[in-house]
This record gives sequence, C-alpha cells and structure tokens, in this order.
Amino acid sequence: MARQLIDQFAAQLPEDRRASVYGGSKVGHEKRTKVLFDHFPDADRLRELAGEIKQHVVENLDTYLPKIEASLIAAGVKVHWAATAEAANKAVLDIMRARGATRMVKSKTMVSEETHLADYLQQNGIDCLETDLGEFIVQIDGDHPSHIVKPIIHKNRREIAQSFERHGLGAYDDDPQTITRRARRFLRKKYLEADVALTGGNFLVAESGRLVLVTNEGNSRFCLAATKTHIAMVGIEKILPRDRDLALLLNLLARSATAQQLTVYTEFIKGPRSSTQPDGPEEMHVILVDNGRTDVLESDCREILRCIRCGACLNVCPIYRQASGHAYRSVYPGPVGAVLSPLLAGKKFPELADLPKASSLCGACNEVCPVNIPIPDLLLRLRNKGKEEGAKIASAGTPPMGGWAVLATQPMLWKTAMMGGKILDVLPEKFVPVPAFRAWTDQRTLPGWRGGVFRKWMRTRETKPRQPTVGP
Repeated sequence: MARQLIDQFAAQLPEDRRASVYGGSKVGHEKRTKVLFDHFPDADRLRELAGEIKQHVVENLDTYLPKIEASLIAAGVKVHWAATAEAANKAVLDIMRARGATRMVKSKTMVSEETHLADYLQQNGIDCLETDLGEFIVQIDGDHPSHIVKPIIHKNRREIAQSFERHGLGAYDDDPQTITRRARRFLRKKYLEADVALTGGNFLVAESGRLVLVTNEGNSRFCLAATKTHIAMVGIEKILPRDRDLALLLNLLARSATAQQLTVYTEFIKGPRSSTQPDGPEEMHVILVDNGRTDVLESDCREILRCIRCGACLNVCPIYRQASGHAYRSVYPGPVGAVLSPLLAGKKFPELADLPKASSLCGACNEVCPVNIPIPDLLLRLRNKGKEEGAKIASAGTPPMGGWAVLATQPMLWKTAMMGGKILDVLPEKFVPVPAFRAWTDQRTLPGWRGGVFRKWMRTRETKPRQPTVGP
C-alpha cells in the first residue's frame, strides 16, 4: 500500500537527526507551558484576545492596508507593493541597483524564505549574507531551515563544527562558545562592509507606522547600524491596529516561541534615522508582500493569517517531532505549514495536498497557539478540498472509507462486527487481508479487543433504579 510522502521521509530520517528534532521541540514546549501559565493566571483568555485582535485585522485588511501605507509614508518610509514572490524579489533588486549596492546583510525573515530572495540576489550578482546564526549555518551548508524559530533544530553541534571546518571558519571544535565566537568574528566585518540591510517585520502598527522586530542575537541591530538603506519585506497580514496591542502580542510571542518573558532585542522602528540620530539607515523601504495571502483570505481557512510565526505548534506536534521540518517540503513546516503551505501554493495545491494529512488531529496545536488558530478544523477543511479536487497525493496511504461508512450506519451490522472483533485476539495479524491494516500493524501491535464492554456497561446502568433525591 502506498504511503504518504511525509511517512516515507520520516522512515528514512537518521536517528540522531530525529533525536535532535524531538529533543529540541519537546524542551521548547515544556518551557513555554511553564513560563506562560506561571506568569498569567488565565493565559488562555489572553490567547483568545490576541486571536480576536488578529482576526479583526484579517477581516478588515481592506481598511488597514491603506492605513498602514499612509502611516509609513508619514514616517518617511517608501512603500512598495508586491503581489507575487517574483515582484517582491525584483523590488529588492531594483532598490539595490538604484543605489549601486552590491552587498546585503540579512536578518532572519520567513517571507524572504518564501520568495527565495537570497538565491535570487546571488543569481543577480548581489552578495547576500544571512546574519542570524542558524540561518548563517543553513546558508553555508546549502541547507534549508527546518523550524520557523530554530532553523537548525535538526543539526547537532558536531555537525555545525564540521561545517565550520569545511568552510574555513576554524579547525574542528564543537564547543558552543567557540562556534559562536567564530561566527561573530566572521560576521562583524560583513556588517561594516554591507550597503543594504534587509529585515522582515514581526508586526506593523497601522496607528503609528512602527515596524517591530524581535531577535535574540541582536543581528538586526547590527544590520541597521552601519548600512545606509533598510529594506523590510513584510507579509500583508502582519498588521496590528494600535501600539497598545503590542503589549499583548509581544508577551505571547516571546513566551510561545522561546519561553522568554520578552525577546532579548525588541526594536520599534519608525522611518529612517532622523537628523538628531547619530547613525542608522538614511533610507527605509517597506515591501508589503501578498504572494497568495489574498487568496487565503478568500478561502474558508483565513484564520491561518493570524499566525505570528512563533513555532509553538511545531514544538508540540507529534508528527513534526518524528518527521522533522524538511519532511513538509515547504518553507513552513509543522501544523501551521500543513495549512499555510498548500494554501500559498495556489494552483500547485495538489502538489502539497497530502500535508493536511500530516496530523493526528489531537488538537494540541490549537491549545498552544498564541492567537488561538483552530488548526485541526482548518486541516479537515483542506483534507476535504484535496478530496473534492481529486488530488491523488492526498489519498496516498488512506484506506477507502466506503465500507466503514456502511458499517457505522447499520446498527445490526455494527453489533455483529463488534462480536467478530474478538477474532482479532486469536488471529495472527499477518493473516488479515487488508492492506491498510497491514501497513498500520507494521509499526504497531493491537491491544486486546474490548468491543462491546461499553454496551454491557450501559445496559447494566439502565437497569439500576434511580436513587431518590434526599432533601435537606
């Protein structure tokens, strides 16, 4: 029986890589839970409130987009609109060529991963260097990020030390401090040599035109300190209505992503540097990127546009922990990627239509989401979309459910099947001639059959007389 692509990838995953992903994500989830619920008596209410704010923006993008454009222009920012990934990349290249710039330092931004900006710039003669440590290691290895927040969660320090040795950054030494020091020494001069800095944007505030960046390494500050031009690529869904909303969203983002009270570096940027500031970019450009987001807005899965890219749903997901981010074949892995990636694929949806099946529907992703996205519901809607559009990849590894539907809707047939189920206790599993069952039991063993126990309990319960209520 055919297996889903993500199952095939997981089956081939080296054990040390699986251990890195499992350990890194599990620890992240446990710390997040402790910090969030230790600090807030009703953290779930905060998640609901944050979800309501973000959903309000999603439902009113037609109002907030002109508003954020006006606020940015008033702050001295040049605003660009990009309907596609190609248009976004071209806008960056045009800005650089207009300034005669050839070197860029880049802070971590998922939307630029989405548009494959670094590769595009390299192909056009631009030296584009990642400065986030994880992204830097991914870049020199020719690899891809496997986690939204921890791009090298799939690597251990020995692999990183080997990579540094291979690329001339020092003899093999897997001491974390040595690795960090070597990366810092290499990157420092690159900051000073660069012409342009590129960042993403965690939030854009419509009220004030502020761009908010959060990092833990301070690399975005270094990027902006020496360069003359700042370009920010930001998805159109990253808007918040008011500055006061940041108090809620920044608290939830830091705790959900890295279990911190607040991310180490939180920058509030309102336009290029003023005449009273000693340094900073003289020009600031914001590229507002659509790249399929308005199509998502028109779908019945628009709630996914609330996502603030914290990665909490990845850390808690049993599928992600076993398969790793690369199994999702897209920029966005994990539960959020299983929803967002097929939607952003547009006409190529059938190529990723299997991703919504990469879930046990346990609901943990919804429970940890800081903006309360009903991810399991969205996964079911996309499974239905895959079925209706006849995407073959969506049905791989899925047994036909017609027989089950007949069984489950015929009471007498169901009772008979329950009694017949006891046969499974004595019949060797290998003799069951159902491919889907055989594929399942290749990895598991069945528990003892207990079918009918509940019905017996119910009959016993119904025969017991109801106890009269005793008054005071």
